[in-house]
Amino acid sequence: MERLYKEIAAAPDGRVSYADYMQMALYDERFGYYTREREKIGKEGDFFTNSSLAPAFGKALASFLIRLVEQGGLPPAVCEWGGGDGRLALAVLEEWKKKSPHTYKNLSYTIIDQSPFHRRRQQETLRPVAERVRQYDAISRWLDECGPFSGIVFSNEFFDAFPVHVITKEQGVLYECFVAARNGRLVEEKAPLRNPDIIHYLDERGLALSEGQRLEVPLAMKQFWLEISPLFRQAVMVTIDYGYTDEQLGAPTRRHGSLRGYFRHQLISDPLCHPGEMDLTSHVQWDALRLYARRAGWEEVAFVRQDRFLLAAGLLNEWVVSESAELFSSESRQNRMIRTLITDDGISRFFDVLIHQKGVRLSAVDIWAAPEFLP
Repeated sequence: MERLYKEIAAAPDGRVSYADYMQMALYDERFGYYTREREKIGKEGDFFTNSSLAPAFGKALASFLIRLVEQGGLPPAVCEWGGGDGRLALAVLEEWKKKSPHTYKNLSYTIIDQSPFHRRRQQETLRPVAERVRQYDAISRWLDECGPFSGIVFSNEFFDAFPVHVITKEQGVLYECFVAARNGRLVEEKAPLRNPDIIHYLDERGLALSEGQRLEVPLAMKQFWLEISPLFRQAVMVTIDYGYTDEQLGAPTRRHGSLRGYFRHQLISDPLCHPGEMDLTSHVQWDALRLYARRAGWEEVAFVRQDRFLLAAGLLNEWVVSESAELFSSESRQNRMIRTLITDDGISRFFDVLIHQKGVRLSAVDIWAAPEFLP
């Protein structure tokens, strides 16, 4: 907290944008949350994600990725953005080896993760398949070394951690919200909106805030898409995350925005609590992501809720019919994971899956194991 406070206090006017605050609180090498030497995912961490159900989730994801290679004609090259503790990668690789040994022989699997702690955990987790895995700390470093990429890119809860600016409308005036260092505390301050990039974002997206509404502005996500897209030739991108469409953003229940923290499995509404010690996240603005992907040359293939994606990818094929009534058997455990992933009140109700292609033409029939589950 003290080092982060000093950084902000030294900024002009003793304050920074929320985007700069998030960049420091999450990614700074000295005090950022993701660089800290402690667990972040799972029971001992701050939040659960799909990788917590990796044995079942990875089977369906691997089946889908294999079909992209075998039926879609893509090379067996996969890059995962934000690999976490490596459990999802391990599940995908083990299932790939079992289901498609002839493509596994030539498979390359790259993980991009900025966190040194996570990269070390990945090395430990992925030791049985280490010959297939490469690691990088930045997407730019990976692409600089490997050149234009052809293959499959997928991410799970990657874009929700991008820094965002925050704006609000009060008495008909648009304000940008800032994080200021005052009297030993971090506090929020507002100033009339002057940032031309934010103003342009609102104009090109056709967004108008209602009185009292608060909104995150994902300029970093926009810049990311426009910068990296020329570096892909023949590729499919699978984006798994939680977010809102523009229609959903306008609902009265979302007028206070979505920026929040997760600390020891507690939702923290104040993003200035526990600076550098908790995860910070905002819901992906799906229509913004789709717009900038399209402008960057990507074609949308599908946009579905995660449970529909998993069913269409063939997750039910992994259901184990067993005569054993043992509650803690591996079969029963896998079936419980599958149930959690596809029931209406399970984890998948929070997630959507967006699939893009560039330089290839996927067949909607060939890439799905069970297309009847798609809307």
